[in-house]
Amino acid sequence: MAHPQAPVDSSHGRVGVNADSLSALRRACAGAADGALDALVSRLVDVLRQLARTHLQQGNAAAAVALLREAGDVHPEDAGILVELGQALRHAGALDEAIDRLRRACELAPAARVVWYELGKLLKAHDDAHAARAAFERALTCDPAFIEARGALGDVLASLGDSEGAAACFRRCAGVRAHAPRAWSRIANLKTLRMSREDAAALRRLLADPSMTDNERVFAGYALSKALEDQDDYPAAFGELQKASALKRRQVTWDAGRFTAWIASIDAAFAQPAAGVGDPGFGREAIFVVGLPRSGSTLTEQILASHPQIEGASELSDLHAVLNAESQRRDREFPQWVAQATPADWRRLGEDYLQRTARWRRQRPRFTDKGLDNWPLVGAAAAMLPGARFVNCRRDPLETCLSCYRQLFHFGNAASYDLDELAANWRDYDRLARAWAARYPGQFIDAVHEDLLADPEAQVRRLLAFLGLPFDPACLQFHQSERAVNTFSAAQVRQPLRRDTARAHRYGAALDPLRAALGLGGVEWSSAE
Repeated sequence: MAHPQAPVDSSHGRVGVNADSLSALRRACAGAADGALDALVSRLVDVLRQLARTHLQQGNAAAAVALLREAGDVHPEDAGILVELGQALRHAGALDEAIDRLRRACELAPAARVVWYELGKLLKAHDDAHAARAAFERALTCDPAFIEARGALGDVLASLGDSEGAAACFRRCAGVRAHAPRAWSRIANLKTLRMSREDAAALRRLLADPSMTDNERVFAGYALSKALEDQDDYPAAFGELQKASALKRRQVTWDAGRFTAWIASIDAAFAQPAAGVGDPGFGREAIFVVGLPRSGSTLTEQILASHPQIEGASELSDLHAVLNAESQRRDREFPQWVAQATPADWRRLGEDYLQRTARWRRQRPRFTDKGLDNWPLVGAAAAMLPGARFVNCRRDPLETCLSCYRQLFHFGNAASYDLDELAANWRDYDRLARAWAARYPGQFIDAVHEDLLADPEAQVRRLLAFLGLPFDPACLQFHQSERAVNTFSAAQVRQPLRRDTARAHRYGAALDPLRAALGLGGVEWSSAE
């Protein structure tokens, strides 16, 4: 997800080398050998670039930008410098300028595959999937064997709903041993395409390779589980899933008890809604789609984003960024400082959030923020933005947890690789979500996945009425939307609603430990309403 645009302070990290100073140096050294002076200049530029790389590795993007600007002043038509400057600008939050620099680099070096590839990555980060696709295709025109660009093109095609085209890209990547595990994982994540017996056999051969790293085994193991599931061999699929998830669990850090305590502290901090912004309409632009992963949130956002007044921004990190910055300013972790926050503080934080997300309101007046780890932050967001609305996506807990367990996430969601930890995480979510529903009845609504499947139009009308919006038939034709979707459900939301999405029953007794951990037993699940 793209970061908000921000001015870059170019005063950091300067070493006093720029075009003017070098021109003066040339005049002062007019009698010296031109070759020696040119070598000195080149060496100084190399030093600038190396220092910039060091700063970027240390997280000081502003200093890296300043150094690369100086290098660019000396060699304004060096495509390599422009590429590095574009990368540094992206880390500094100046994404628009970063793209401009990369476009200029492409003009200077139209046959350089890496330049087009880097431009494509920036355009994808800017949520310009169609332009990113063109850039990756241009990189592959320069070098058809450029596997990284082939995989990136597949990712973009998947976000645009072209699962067949994406699969073709990923299968090309799977033919190269170094890229095979990751490529098979990408194939498995094309949810609407079935994998074959031949795919399962190829994955078994890959997993038999003794040179496979643990990380590669995780990728291949999840993919094999999906291939076996597509052949209706659920016992074997679950066995492979258990092996792969256990291996992944050893790679992540997760303390279920500490997380539960954190959720309890948030619940206590907002036992009474905070004295937030006094204007009840402030922040009405924002629609937070919250809930656990794999609970129908992508579908819900796709439905809402089909409305002509709503822009779908997908998984934003801005709410966390605002609260983290406030925690750093106060030198106290959230929610420890909540009791000391004044209405003016909440207003300042709300204004920061709205400024960060302004780009999502350029075309439409309202937008969705689907950051899936926003559900613990509803109380804070409500204090900052009393006009905001929260759509809480609920799904049967067994189906939700199984779907999380079956999914290899790119990052985060560390509770998803152990069934007991998954169940504890769901209970934490359920407890706090019920508290939010009780405390913010006018702002918070449950959107139950099973209810949507049973009566789509009634549930869509209910959601839109909650948001104060008129019904629009386009919301029932959400699968025809051309917006890019950058989640694992990208292919699924390109299809009309299906009522046969439940799969827990196919695993039978293998899920009994999860049922017990969730406290379900033989009792049917019911929503919060």
